Amino acid sequence: MNKSVLNIIILSLISLSSCVDLEEALESKQSADTFYRNEADAVSAVNAIYRGLNSGTGQTLYNSLMQIGMEMATDDYEAGPRARNPHVRAISGLTHDPSNDRMQELWRQSYDAIHRANVAIDRIEQISPDNISESIRRRTVGEAKFLRALNYFNLVRWFGGVPLQLHEAGSLTPEALYVEAATETQVYEQIIQDLKDAEALPAPAEYDAQDAGRATAGAAKSLLAKVYLTQRDWENARKKSEEVIGLGWYDLFDDFADVFNVATKNGKEHIFSVQFKGYANFVGNCMAGRSAPTSDEIPGVNGDYADALHIEGGLFASFNDFDKRKKVTFVTEMISPSDGQLYTLEIPHIHKYYDPAAVGDQYNSSSKNLPVIRYAELLLIYAEALNEENSAPTDEAYAAIDRVRVRAGLPKLKDGSPNLTAEQFRDSVFQERRKELVFEYQRWFDLSRRGADYYVKTLKAAGKNSAAPRHVRFPVPQRELDLNPILKQNPEWINYTAN
Repeated sequence: MNKSVLNIIILSLISLSSCVDLEEALESKQSADTFYRNEADAVSAVNAIYRGLNSGTGQTLYNSLMQIGMEMATDDYEAGPRARNPHVRAISGLTHDPSNDRMQELWRQSYDAIHRANVAIDRIEQISPDNISESIRRRTVGEAKFLRALNYFNLVRWFGGVPLQLHEAGSLTPEALYVEAATETQVYEQIIQDLKDAEALPAPAEYDAQDAGRATAGAAKSLLAKVYLTQRDWENARKKSEEVIGLGWYDLFDDFADVFNVATKNGKEHIFSVQFKGYANFVGNCMAGRSAPTSDEIPGVNGDYADALHIEGGLFASFNDFDKRKKVTFVTEMISPSDGQLYTLEIPHIHKYYDPAAVGDQYNSSSKNLPVIRYAELLLIYAEALNEENSAPTDEAYAAIDRVRVRAGLPKLKDGSPNLTAEQFRDSVFQERRKELVFEYQRWFDLSRRGADYYVKTLKAAGKNSAAPRHVRFPVPQRELDLNPILKQNPEWINYTAN
C-alpha cells in the first residue's frame, strides 16, 4: 500500500459512516471496529462500494470519468466544444502523459472502491453469527468480491500489472505502505478467483425489488466470461458464456430502445448496470448532459456538449438508416422544449442517456442506468470465443451474432456472408460490438485488447495521428510514483512527457 491508498482508507471509512447516519466520523481503526456489528452494517458497507461507481464529488468512475479518461482516446469520441479541462483534451488528442489528472482519478477511485471492498470482506467475516444470517454474510461478501474484481479488471486493462491489495491495512510501516506492482498474471488470477467465489451469489429472481441492481450469480459468470475473453482463453470464455445463455435468466429486449428506457431498467437484458436516479438528491447520469446539445444549439435543452462524436472515425456513417439502433444512439434533430420549433444539429449527438423526463436538466437528473454488461454483449462474447476456439465461425457463432443483428433490423450475417474466414468473422464481431455498445465504455477496451498495431492503425485512419503503441496502456500516474518509491512506470512511458 502507498500513502495515496492510506488517504483512501481514512476517507472510505468516513464515507461508510455517512451511509448509516453516524453522528460523527471516527478515526479509521476505531470506526471500523465499532461499525461492523450486525447485518445492517454489512449491507451498508457493501452499498458504499456500489456508490463508489457512480457518486461523489466531480466525475466518478461510471458517471463520466471512464468516458473522459479512457474513451476519448478512441476513434469514436473527442472532447466537445465545452470540454474545458486540458487533461481531457490531451486524452482526446493522445498527447496525455503520466501527469494527466484523469489517469490519476481512474487509479485513485478504483483503489478507493477496492479498499472499501477489502474492509467489507475482512470485517463482515468477523461479525458474530448471532447478529447476521449466513445467507446475508455470504451475499454481502460475494458482492464485495464481485466489485473488487470489476475494479481490478479495469485497472489491469488500463495499467497492466498493479499493486494487489486484498486486505484492510493493518499498519503504517514502510513495508505496508510501499507495495510493488503484481504481474498481470497475478492480478488476473485474483480477479478470476473473486468472480468464481461470486458465482455463489443469488440468481436475479432471488432478489427483492428494492435490491434490483445488485451483483448476481449471472453477473459474476458473465464478467468472468469477459475476463477469459480478454485473456484470449477462448475455451473458458466460450464455456462460461454458454453457461449463462443456458441458464435462461436473460434475453434480448424485442425493442433495442428498451435497453435505455427508464421504465424497463434492470430488465431481462440487463446483467449488471450502474444505477442512476435523478431529482430529489438522487444521483443522475451526467453522461446525458455531457453529450446533449447546448441551449445555443437547441433552446431549452441546456446540455453541456463536452463529449462529442468523432466524425472522422466513421461510426455514425457505419450505421444503415434501417438499423434500429441508430435513432436510439444518436440524435440529428430535436424539437425545442422552450419554443416548440424543430432544430437540426450540425453534427449528430450521442443520445443513449437522454432522459425525456429531465427536460432542461440532463446533467443532474437523467435516470437512465449505465450498462456494465448486458445480454447482447454476452452473445457477442460467445460468438467471438467460438470463432477463435475453432479457427472459423461455427453455426452457433453465426446464430449468436445474428440474434443481435436481427433485433437491430439487420439481415443475418449467415445469410449474406455464410463462408467468412476466422479473421473476417472476428472483424464482423468487433464491428457489431462497436455499434451495439456505443457510449457504454467498451471501445477503448476492445481496441487495446486487439493489440498496439490494430489500435494505432485504427486511430490513425480516424485522423488521430498522435496514436502510438504506448497508448494501449495508460501511464502509471506520476503522483503514485512520487508517493511509492518501489512502484515502476510502464516501460513504454518511461521518460515520456507530452510536448
